[in-house]
Amino acid sequence: MAKVQIKVNDNGSLRITGEVELLDGEGNVYPAKPAFSLCRCGLSNNKPFCDGSHKGHFESKVRVPKED
Repeated sequence: MAKVQIKVNDNGSLRITGEVELLDGEGNVYPAKPAFSLCRCGLSNNKPFCDGSHKGHFESKVRVPKED
């Protein structure tokens, strides 16, 4: 099985690639896709998926802390 990758996009979504099961709060499974983006800004009309509504309205550039 391929390793699942989650990328925190600058000023945007969480991009998930690989074989993963996405569940709602009641344990219901969303239809499977090999890659998808999850909303981080809360503006999407297609939650939990990103629809691009964040463009120009959301800023976040998360980076891994550098070790000294």
